[in-house]
Amino acid sequence: MKKTLSERKPFKRFKRREPPISIEQKIEKFILRNSKSGFFTKVSTIPYKFEISESRAWDIVGEFLTNGPFESIHDEFTGEMKLCETGKIYSIMDLERKRKREKFSSFKKKRKKENS
Repeated sequence: MKKTLSERKPFKRFKRREPPISIEQKIEKFILRNSKSGFFTKVSTIPYKFEISESRAWDIVGEFLTNGPFESIHDEFTGEMKLCETGKIYSIMDLERKRKREKFSSFKKKRKKENS
């Protein structure tokens, strides 16, 4: 059965392309997405994920903290800086605490089953 012209997939070269977004915008979207999902974004992951230098990442983070809708907090164990959307620090910290408790309790349950 032959497909009509309108049913065929468009040739790749003719696809409409959106203008590329800047690294800053990509990082901003990434941090916002993580915050909405209930996670902090560690500053150390930015150079790795977006393939930029560490100094460039810190410049971008500095801009975000002064101009953008972000807050920072330092990890209580490692001292590493973590970013999130303004006003979400405590809710994300609460979610992290719950996830750790859940992980610990599931690990405890597994151990009890193995020992029984």
